[in-house]
Amino acid sequence: MFFEGSEKKATITIDNTRLSLLNDFDDDFWHLLVEQCQAKVLSKISNQDCTAYLLSESSLFVWHDRFVILTCGTTSLVNAIEFFVSKVESNIILGLIFQRKNEFFAHAQPSCFNDDAKILQQYFDGQACRFGSLNSHHNYLYHLNKPLTSTHINPSYELLSYQISREASAILCQPNLTTDLVREFLRLDQFLPNFSYDDFVFEPYGYSLNAIAGQDYLTIHITPQEHSSYVSIETNLNLMPLLPLLLDILAPSSFDLIAFNAPEFSALTAHYIPAPYLSHQVVASTLSCNEHVDFASFIKPTQQPIAPNALKI
Repeated sequence: MFFEGSEKKATITIDNTRLSLLNDFDDDFWHLLVEQCQAKVLSKISNQDCTAYLLSESSLFVWHDRFVILTCGTTSLVNAIEFFVSKVESNIILGLIFQRKNEFFAHAQPSCFNDDAKILQQYFDGQACRFGSLNSHHNYLYHLNKPLTSTHINPSYELLSYQISREASAILCQPNLTTDLVREFLRLDQFLPNFSYDDFVFEPYGYSLNAIAGQDYLTIHITPQEHSSYVSIETNLNLMPLLPLLLDILAPSSFDLIAFNAPEFSALTAHYIPAPYLSHQVVASTLSCNEHVDFASFIKPTQQPIAPNALKI
């Protein structure tokens, strides 16, 4: 069984002196926005700074001045962006970052990144770029040609892990898996103290978690099947010191790091990435919207020959 775990992601920043996304839009609005991309809201957790919606395909986080939505599978995230644009005055939107990473089975998607960027360009003045090589892991990004002020520039980190260890895959694919078992396996208490959790185990496979504390958030999405395993972790916490622990738990054969506005990214990767992982590619740029983006890809060299994967015809 295969599921496309690769996410599409949008971050929209607004002028919250004129509108509060938390106070001026209710749950019905966000449910409807999610439905535009063929997903649905499963549950939510809230505090005075943030509401986190757990989705059938990934997550939605809402603050007063911005929201972040991630969707996986064959969803059409650009439809949700169009819906939001239709409901607000255009000058309220201060920033938009739309990301889409390379998919395992791109031909099964209803659109490609270029299709989505053309739709967004009908509403905005933006630019598109690619972080990473076409023949390896890469991430497409669309952003506005509109500089954000420092008060609206927020740090965030993404860890995208591929082909986790057989042992990790077996644990996460076991029958009767529970959220408590996954939390214990991921050792969440070690790096998420004082966070509120909302998580879900999917049938037959898969796990999603949202966690919030004040304005801080972290989300985890796991596609655990051995031959197509993928784990994504995104947060506005400094993820770098946690990398040795996370890589020890998951033991992926390769992974990508994507960081927005992260100070000393290169020095921190050099310090925290454990052996035997080797740097494969590094890309960095400060965009015209004033957001700085770092992309780094790492691989674990294969020491011994492995068997080919058997395929069903």
